[in-house]
Amino acid sequence: MTRTPDVTGLPLGVMQGRLSPKVEGRYQSHPQAHWRGEFALAASLGLCCIEFIVDTPSLGNNPMLRPGGADEVRAVVEESGVRVLSLCADCFMDLPLHDATPARRDQAWELFGRLLESSARVGVADIVIPCVDASSLSVDASSLSVDAGAPARLAEVLRRAAPLARAQGIRLALETDLGPSDFAALLAGLPGEITVNYDIGNSAALGFAPGEELAAYGDRLSSVHVKDRLLGGGSVALGSGAADFASFFAALAATKFRGPFIMQAYRDDEGLAVFKRQLEWFAPMLRGWLQEQGERA
Repeated sequence: MTRTPDVTGLPLGVMQGRLSPKVEGRYQSHPQAHWRGEFALAASLGLCCIEFIVDTPSLGNNPMLRPGGADEVRAVVEESGVRVLSLCADCFMDLPLHDATPARRDQAWELFGRLLESSARVGVADIVIPCVDASSLSVDASSLSVDAGAPARLAEVLRRAAPLARAQGIRLALETDLGPSDFAALLAGLPGEITVNYDIGNSAALGFAPGEELAAYGDRLSSVHVKDRLLGGGSVALGSGAADFASFFAALAATKFRGPFIMQAYRDDEGLAVFKRQLEWFAPMLRGWLQEQGERA
């Protein structure tokens, strides 16, 4: 039987859906039928937070978008004690804020405004904006500049969005597939409300070195996704892929980031049992690292 570690007090949370069966076979999606129950499960596991997902299939009935939905989420947060500190806006992979078509950029902007309003009501600190896969910026990475393709369009939108996010006390955390120097160059022209979501597994799959990445933009880090992947391949159980967790934590020590860390680890069709095994693997590592940082302070 898998032993569930006592993680109470750790700045550790879970990506929505990882504690529930897959929705229509999708690897990651808002669990429409299970989202409330996941808060009680997370509380029983001693987790501090859940990262909410707003994806394209859930746009019509996601509580973060429907009238009164944010109040529903707040009520579940208050009842469970498990907070929603971050929101993963997967919808912006299908409808990028930096889309090449002006009409689609307008649609994405309207959606962003709605998410910002509901996030403020729920107490979200970070809206994670994935710029990977269909919304990748890497096609223009070799010619990154203020007026070059997708990165330039994204920068323009983010400069417009930053004061709105600042007014609500919310950061906009970018996850990209850009290399360290290109990502740092993009961030250099953006306000402080634009931060970084670091995905351990995705970086490993791309062959990036944690030390180089965090040296380039570790001062902008506000969100970490805990995952493992094969080099150039898919997600695998924590500790069995290309992710160098030791190097990651060594590099992280030079930053001020202390969490929360969001478990976005490998899942199977059911989710809960495989999550517990990986929680047992990662929690002692995180606790040990945090203790080291406390002793050094």
